[in-house]
Amino acid sequence: MSNVVEVIVVDRNLTTMSKNLKAAGLDLKLSQKGPFTVFAPTNIAFGKLPAIKMNDLLKSENKERLLSLLNHHVIEGITNYKDLKHNQKLVTRNGRELTVRIVAGKVTINHAVLQGRDSIGSNGIVHSLDTVIQFD
Repeated sequence: MSNVVEVIVVDRNLTTMSKNLKAAGLDLKLSQKGPFTVFAPTNIAFGKLPAIKMNDLLKSENKERLLSLLNHHVIEGITNYKDLKHNQKLVTRNGRELTVRIVAGKVTINHAVLQGRDSIGSNGIVHSLDTVIQFD
């Protein structure tokens, strides 16, 4: 069975996330034992960011900033779609708090809409989001 990084790599809607994981070196950590839950922004989600911001984050001198941004999307442990509850708080790998909202059957994580869900890997699970979660 594929790990969460391999799950992301083979999803054609997550190619930007895959590229960013590698650029930040987070692919190495997320290939380890885990377990991890990854809320992976889709290509369209990354496309909503200003191009200049993404280009800036991909510069080698900004690797730590990119890593921090990506860690906003990773929590320790496995959280399946069915386990998400309204007003639930989730803590990211870098200690930031995410809030789950469920309104009229739509699940959001810090206002990012959960799109794809429960893509299972050997060391965790991947859900896709329509927006990049930022803490600026």
